[in-house]
Amino acid sequence: MASTKWAIDPTHSEIGFKVKHMMFTNVSGKFGTYDATIVTEDDQFENASIEFSADINSVDTNNADRDTHLKSADFFDADNNPKLAFKATSFSKIDEGNYELAGELSLRGVTKSVKFPAELSPLMKDPWGNTKIGLNVSGKINRKDWGLTWNSALETGGVLVSEEVRLDIELQLLKQ
Repeated sequence: MASTKWAIDPTHSEIGFKVKHMMFTNVSGKFGTYDATIVTEDDQFENASIEFSADINSVDTNNADRDTHLKSADFFDADNNPKLAFKATSFSKIDEGNYELAGELSLRGVTKSVKFPAELSPLMKDPWGNTKIGLNVSGKINRKDWGLTWNSALETGGVLVSEEVRLDIELQLLKQ
């Protein structure tokens, strides 16, 4: 079988996350600079080789002060850990269009095994004849597992920032 390389179409992709703020609303963020190496056997994604990284300094929550705080040693510690990295150990089909993506997530100098549900669209041709496929990865992690422990207690009880971080990754991949 021939190997196929895929590239992220950055104009149609987003690496996003959400965290509860003050226990009742979500704050959304994304990484603006990221890269991936994805190689499949022909067009089959089962057990694809997937490596992904994001530049911590590209974090954007639509608030410059919050972004600066996230880059600090209280959270991501971008000076010492400038990249978030993921390396897949498996990409397994559950049923038509639904998969499980397992791998090693490295963040803030800590690497942990993770598993996320993923959806894979059928192959499609865009109006210019390019072959594309959509990959959606979603899931939850506990930020404390990676040493992101900063928080502040609220007067009314609870904490300012939830431990749970929801991931929402939408990728449009272009066959090379």
